[in-house]
Amino acid sequence: MTHRFTDRDEAGRDLGADVLARLDAYRSADAPTHGGRVLSYVYDSGLAELDALAGAAAARVQAVNALDPTTFPSVALLQADVLRFAREVLGGGPDTAGAVTSGGTESILLAVLAARERWRERHPGSSATPRVVAPSTAHAAFHKAAHYLGLDVVTVPVDPGTGTLPAERLVARLDDATALVVVSAPAYPHGVVDPVGAVATAAAERGIPCHVDACVGGFVLPWWPGAGAWDLSVPGVTSISADLHKFGYAPKGASVLLFADPALDRARYYALTGWPGYPVVNPTALGSRSAMSLAAAWAVLTRLGPQGYADLTARVVQVTTAVRGVVDGIVGLRVLGDPVGPLLAAAADTEVTEADRVDPHAWAAAVARRGFVLQGQPGMTQTDGSRIPRSTHLTITPVTSGVLEELGAALVAGAEEVRGRAGAGLPAQEVAAPPDPALLARTAWESGELDLASVLGLIEALPRERSAALLVDFLAEFGEGPTQA
Repeated sequence: MTHRFTDRDEAGRDLGADVLARLDAYRSADAPTHGGRVLSYVYDSGLAELDALAGAAAARVQAVNALDPTTFPSVALLQADVLRFAREVLGGGPDTAGAVTSGGTESILLAVLAARERWRERHPGSSATPRVVAPSTAHAAFHKAAHYLGLDVVTVPVDPGTGTLPAERLVARLDDATALVVVSAPAYPHGVVDPVGAVATAAAERGIPCHVDACVGGFVLPWWPGAGAWDLSVPGVTSISADLHKFGYAPKGASVLLFADPALDRARYYALTGWPGYPVVNPTALGSRSAMSLAAAWAVLTRLGPQGYADLTARVVQVTTAVRGVVDGIVGLRVLGDPVGPLLAAAADTEVTEADRVDPHAWAAAVARRGFVLQGQPGMTQTDGSRIPRSTHLTITPVTSGVLEELGAALVAGAEEVRGRAGAGLPAQEVAAPPDPALLARTAWESGELDLASVLGLIEALPRERSAALLVDFLAEFGEGPTQA
């Protein structure tokens, strides 16, 4: 019996509409992606027409396979336009080469891969393990890349009170095993820009590649007053990553990876002719891949252009200044360090009495009850024994300006609610016998809530390897969905 595809069932019900209704039901518990109420994860330009344009562009290449741009030349043309724009705003030169990737993690993975390959070329037969040397605030993706690619990571402590990296401390760790040096513009946890110039100069003197992680800052710092020099124009910087799906305002996932040296750029490619199938040459980690995010990002940056980004950044500068003013005015909290750009982190102010202090995780929970999602960050002991305090992260976007008054009131009222309360330290018995990850996942599905303050407290209290394993088990369980009755 032949099955006939139809839009409606025997009762005349629209089957496609039913599918979309089910998707809408799944989405109903998601945090809002627009409107400025989530101060992490999402980057909302506030321009609905830009979202519509991105969606229309993506739809036009829905069936295109970016695996082979010789079959689908539009892929090469789209990428060339995006890379040309990125070169211009990120200080690149005529020889700058690169790729559009699926996101910052893939850009970083490929930067580490290229650096590893160059190190191997220069150290034939060496039994040493190549290293990535990075500040303790460098993104977790560098640790992930090193894990995947067989490198060690040397983390250099930052000033725990400000998040600032002393350049000489990092430079002192460079040696013959160093394959890549990392600096951030800015570092995600606290929004602080590392000393790119001093580190890149030292790396160049030693012949070591230097990567700037500008995944957050790449498409906002070029127009940010007083941002200084941090991009490919800085001597010694050999590669840079910048996410189009952050302050490039494109849909997930699209990022740019650029190399100053075309030869180093070639080291990220993989090619194989030693099998009986089609010749394989992959410029990124993926083989077959959608062109939808590339087309969407291309449409957004083409429509905005440099002036559009400058205008949006001016709004972000203004509202970031205003939000920082609110946080600075809250007794018991302090902004960590001197951030440059649209990221802020608030920690408890230890210079006031305990009765006046505000625990940042309790504050985030109180603000969430008032309709705004902030991002808690656990405290961390660095390799020199100093401790970066727990904090709460805020990412400011253009749309934040539309909710500034309500957000400011929530930040102040949330602090008033929890001021003087102890942080989410865990009882000794809970540290000795942590909760069952499966139970946590089941409870989260049943209640619709996850006690993030307690989770962060658990991360702080347990050895890192143990807390990481617990998180793996939790997410694996949560990813199975709710328990079926």
